[in-house]
Amino acid sequence: MTYGLGRFATAALLWAVLTPAAGAETLSTTVIRWGLLGSWAIDCSLPPDRDRGAVLTYEIKQDGRVVYQRNFGDAKDENEVVAASTDADGVLNIMVFFPSLHQTREFGLRLQKDGSLRAIYNRDQRGGYSIRDGKFVRTGEPTLAQRRCGNST
Repeated sequence: MTYGLGRFATAALLWAVLTPAAGAETLSTTVIRWGLLGSWAIDCSLPPDRDRGAVLTYEIKQDGRVVYQRNFGDAKDENEVVAASTDADGVLNIMVFFPSLHQTREFGLRLQKDGSLRAIYNRDQRGGYSIRDGKFVRTGEPTLAQRRCGNST
């Protein structure tokens, strides 16, 4: 466990040093301003499912932590968002620590004109990509747009 936390601390420190600061903006302010809070899914009318799509929720807890919850139907988890920033292209770059995986992942999201969002990249702390340039590395297929579910904001 200490091994994973050491990597987490190293990754978070590198993120803080290498990511340009958005003024004194806090993590929660960044995700609120960008419009990320709430639940998102490829098809909100379907129950969460590993094959048909998970429901992904971004929430600010009472203690101020930003969390990323994944609901796959048969399994759920909650992971802490440790950093977030936007780049010049408007992509929201997020770093999430997954305790169950003993791993920190970075991913980039882009809001589309229709209000949906798409994953642009997803990589592990070693730089291995599962999504690159908006496409799944394994298949070359583009990532699907996710829509906001319910009245979450």
